[in-house]
Amino acid sequence: MTLRRINLALQGGGAHGAFAWGVLDRLLDEPDIEIAAISGTSAGALNGAALAAGLAIGSGRHGRQAARENLDYIWSQVGQVSDNAVVRWMHSMFPVPRAWQRLTELFSPVAWLESLTRVFSPYDSGPFYTNPLAAILREMPHPDLCRAGGPELFVSATNVRTGLIRVFSGAELSVDAILASACLPELFRAVEIDDPATGRREAYWDGGYSGNPALFPLYSPALPRDIVIVNINPMMRDALPKSPAAIQDRVNEISFNASLLAELRAINFVKRLHAENRLSGRPMKNVLLHAIMDETLMNSLNASTKLLPAPGLLATMREAGSRAADEFLRQDAANIGERDSYDLRAVFG
Repeated sequence: MTLRRINLALQGGGAHGAFAWGVLDRLLDEPDIEIAAISGTSAGALNGAALAAGLAIGSGRHGRQAARENLDYIWSQVGQVSDNAVVRWMHSMFPVPRAWQRLTELFSPVAWLESLTRVFSPYDSGPFYTNPLAAILREMPHPDLCRAGGPELFVSATNVRTGLIRVFSGAELSVDAILASACLPELFRAVEIDDPATGRREAYWDGGYSGNPALFPLYSPALPRDIVIVNINPMMRDALPKSPAAIQDRVNEISFNASLLAELRAINFVKRLHAENRLSGRPMKNVLLHAIMDETLMNSLNASTKLLPAPGLLATMREAGSRAADEFLRQDAANIGERDSYDLRAVFG
């Protein structure tokens, strides 16, 4: 059996991160695929932490089962949040005119949540504030984020003061680092962590603002060339958004894809230089890119569903992720170690 070593790049996207749960669960079925490193942001950081901590338990089936236990636990806990059953029931019973649909959107939990975050801050809760993700991470079946033997893990967060990305890895990894990566400032207080580079205690927000996910940690010569991006934010939407909610959703998607697109454009430029033999003798890695995504599914959803992890949505996302990974394995797995299966020329021209 020939071992195929890959790096994983896991995007953030709230409840839509359950898509990556399905992808990872399917990849764990493949004994000839070894995950060498993981870069994750926000929900991608949660998935990456669960996966890496589980795989560090042991090689082979034991580590893969531990990773599954971690992933299943995290998403079962996240799924405890209830969704708006009344609105879903009304939509299922009869066709909803456009105006009525907008009215139900206005009074949905997401709309209320978005309205409240414009009035109230996470800092208004005083001493009663807690981040619910902290307990979930600490109570994972296999919670040791720094245990040796698993894939390298890189977690990105955004420094509030400088706006720059910070990538946590190795001994820097902690529950706080994962919370920082998943810290939407409208919902959670900034996570404060000491930064040895500045000698200051810095505050961090969601890593999606600066790297969703960061690819550059995966360029290390010690890591394999292949990077598999698990994309959960739609790159393209053909329909022009016209309602206030749809416009805001698309603004959010564009914002959270901007850093990834910038890195992909840089990779595309380096690939052109390699193709023209202009980098001979220079230590610039020519990475091989692959992607697992379901643009049709993601276009059928909106950014607001990321905030309310209804169990039905999580199950749908997981199943879709598993199918997308299965399709990748059938169509593109043979490209691992050989060539790109994600065509950047189609993206950038």
